[in-house]
Amino acid sequence: MSANGAEADTAQMRAMIDTLMTPERGADLVLRGGRLVNVVSGEIYPADVAIQGERVLRVGDCSSLVGERTRVVELDGAHVLPGLIDAHMHFESAMLNATEFSRLSIPTGTTTIVSDPHEIANVLGPEGVREIALECARLPNRVHTRVPCRIPDVPGVETCGREITFDDLPAMLEFPTVDGVGEVQSVAAPTLVYKHTPEVFDDVLRSTTYTRQHHRVVDGNAAAIFGDDLAAHVIACGTDISCHETTTKEECTEKLRYGVWVLMREGSTQRNMAECIRPYTEDGLDPSRLCLATDDMLPDDLQAGGHMNDIVRRTIAAGIDPVLAIKMATIHPATWMGLTDVGALVPGKLADVAVVQGPLEEMDVSSVYIGGQHVAEDGELLIDLPRYRYPDWVRSSVTRAPVGAADLAVSAAGDTARVRAVGLIPDQNLSRAVEGELPVVDGIARASVEDDLLHAAVVERYGRTGEIGRGFVHGFGMRRGAIAESVSHNSHNIMVMGTNLEDMALAVNDVIEMQGGVSLADAGELVDRLPLPVAGLINDELTAPEMSATMARITEVARERLGVKVHGPFMHLAFLSLTTSPTWKLTDRGVLDVESYTILPAVVEPATAPAA
Repeated sequence: MSANGAEADTAQMRAMIDTLMTPERGADLVLRGGRLVNVVSGEIYPADVAIQGERVLRVGDCSSLVGERTRVVELDGAHVLPGLIDAHMHFESAMLNATEFSRLSIPTGTTTIVSDPHEIANVLGPEGVREIALECARLPNRVHTRVPCRIPDVPGVETCGREITFDDLPAMLEFPTVDGVGEVQSVAAPTLVYKHTPEVFDDVLRSTTYTRQHHRVVDGNAAAIFGDDLAAHVIACGTDISCHETTTKEECTEKLRYGVWVLMREGSTQRNMAECIRPYTEDGLDPSRLCLATDDMLPDDLQAGGHMNDIVRRTIAAGIDPVLAIKMATIHPATWMGLTDVGALVPGKLADVAVVQGPLEEMDVSSVYIGGQHVAEDGELLIDLPRYRYPDWVRSSVTRAPVGAADLAVSAAGDTARVRAVGLIPDQNLSRAVEGELPVVDGIARASVEDDLLHAAVVERYGRTGEIGRGFVHGFGMRRGAIAESVSHNSHNIMVMGTNLEDMALAVNDVIEMQGGVSLADAGELVDRLPLPVAGLINDELTAPEMSATMARITEVARERLGVKVHGPFMHLAFLSLTTSPTWKLTDRGVLDVESYTILPAVVEPATAPAA
């Protein structure tokens, strides 16, 4: 904090003390007659909330602080709770810029967000991170940005748009809103990193040590690791870390015992909270390091269900006491991140308030205040939130030539071939290793709709290698056509799946023409599309409601015309290239065995020899 900032805070606090000692002055605002959810004491009780400037003046009976100039809002028994915190998320996953995401989020009571822009970092490098940080600095909600310390996460198995190492970190830590390092995925598999790329540990340690020395925080990423691997990851990240990749009770238990803050992920297509609460509900472990986070949310889900209020609602429905569930989205993440000004409604903290009408377990947020300002009522913003457009330089991230159907084909001998397919696990970013038999026609292994084995490919889009990784996917239930998109974690090349190669090539080339986006093709024609011109990840031309409607429409086309069975098909598909999450994934280099860092042939072996 600057000297000027410290002086301003001192003056504000002194003015608050003056009001308390001479109450006839009156508070600026009193929320009267509510039921306070006190996340410090764990109680719910009748209380007013008095606010002066941007901070809480007092809670309890505040009648003495109602003066002539005081604005009084009658709550009539509604619940009053601290503004909610999303402890880990990516704006890019919603395909919205931060402004439009906030337009949907703020009215639902989420007042603080921890953003990790490593998606745009994979495409545009530090300059892309800076663009998002600059946007976040102008928002009315409190956005804390975490920057990546290393890209690509797994060297040699995928192609990203830009590399990032420790050399880039000091400058990024000075960007607006930045308060630490985002999820450290490059040491998510310590044994493999130590064996194949040990220098990665050295670079990560330089970054995390530097970050800690500058009193910033570090987010971990420790999917499905235990024992020595987990300990090595914790140490590499700086010991006091978080992890949002916990999917089982056993993982959660060990992480809590290692001092890890477990960010229980509950997003659009990755839902792990029900497993992560089990160490507390079944074994009585201390829940104070359990926090809630979304990681990845779709815009139509945000608009239909809400943001962190919906995640708290789900947590209560899973059997957690409402006060504890709210603590998991307020004081717990605030404590982890060292955010001493938010997370509770007590004297001196920032007056970020969510008012809940009706039963608390329904988390129906009716009013929202940020820094004492009334910013939303009944789901509508009350403040002006100007549209935001990114500069033109971020709109040319696809620099490759079009493809043909033959470019996406898997060659095979014989009449049938045994192939490897990346198996979808609904509501997880983990995947399965699937093998199956496919017919071979004209030397090409062909998809089988009946066996739910579809063609798939990842097309390098940055013009750096021109490579195309070919394979198959399983688990979508798709019956016709193809889907291509420039969102494919983490390097964000063009991911495509389909029942036939011709529609796949058509959809890929449409994504190339759009400079990024989602394209759906069927029977030789383009049937719908969503342009994502900002780094191939974000649309800053549509408003949040327009994006929600567009996402709902193309999802309906995928379901009704193409026959896709899984919900959130575009997000599910995008995670089948995530190289830091077991088991098999598909990258621009081919089928990757994440547990050995090995690129596998798409064809295991010819199942039958050609006829004589």
